[in-house]
Amino acid sequence: MKVKFYTKDAPENVTNVANLAIKEFYNGLTFHRIVPNFVVQGGDPKGDGTGGPGYTVKAEIKRKHEKGSIAMARIGGPANPEKRSSGSQFYLCLQPLPQLDGEYTVIGKLVQGMDVLEKLGKVETGQRDMPVEPVIMESVTVTTE
Repeated sequence: MKVKFYTKDAPENVTNVANLAIKEFYNGLTFHRIVPNFVVQGGDPKGDGTGGPGYTVKAEIKRKHEKGSIAMARIGGPANPEKRSSGSQFYLCLQPLPQLDGEYTVIGKLVQGMDVLEKLGKVETGQRDMPVEPVIMESVTVTTE
């Protein structure tokens, strides 16, 4: 899959994710949450939805959730009134998700590999929407064009 990042709309979040990718933080991590017709989520070093790098990033909420959008996960509710983004967890939208607009920072959009995303969205899952068989990000790289 190939993503075009929204560097002007979400500069701090994009820089953070790019730096983690350069440091190979994401290599070998899993997509730990897959909800059909909703999202594919990954970026958690614990693999259960509770982990991260130990920090959050300020909210940069400007873009809509379209099919193929990539956005930063976050803790919801009163524990996070500023809607700060997770330091590493992200999700990819399997369809437009207008109910999430204005709530999460969208950092980019798939420009290649929608077929891969659609296959991920059909993976068999068990409790807490975790894939029955691990779905691993072998490597995440950053290139500039």
